[in-house]
Amino acid sequence: MMKNDIAIYPGSFDPITLGHLDIIHRASKLFTKLIVVVMVNPKKQCSFSPAERVELIKKCTDDLLNVEVEFSDGLLADYAKEKGACAIIKGLRALSDFEYEFQMALTNSKLNPDVETLFLTTRAENMYLSSSMVRQIASMGGDISGFVPDIIHKQIINRLKG
Repeated sequence: MMKNDIAIYPGSFDPITLGHLDIIHRASKLFTKLIVVVMVNPKKQCSFSPAERVELIKKCTDDLLNVEVEFSDGLLADYAKEKGACAIIKGLRALSDFEYEFQMALTNSKLNPDVETLFLTTRAENMYLSSSMVRQIASMGGDISGFVPDIIHKQIINRLKG
């Protein structure tokens, strides 16, 4: 991989977690530009609008000059082609993530042969972490301060507390 390449890190990010942020930081060191793209997942009922999720991510990545944050409601393979990306970054927590992500990688490769999917494994301290877990804990009044970036903690609590 060359340092002048563009990569895309897609997800629903509802909300962004410390696990997501870790992947963003690590991937941003590998590419000239990393585009974090908030995507639509028809199977998920989101707590934050796409615009809100974009803004939350921008707040958390403001210090990363080579990171852009956008929204797309189309196919990831088409978005990657439009942006001239050479890679799609996917974070893996466990083996159960791999099956689904591997299937998606093969599909994206078929739709856009010019893009590679790269898997970054999560750090051990984030293996259990997911946006759905954060939403559930927050909605029940639990402490999510160890799961989400400090800069957006209050915003998330205000939205999700039950």
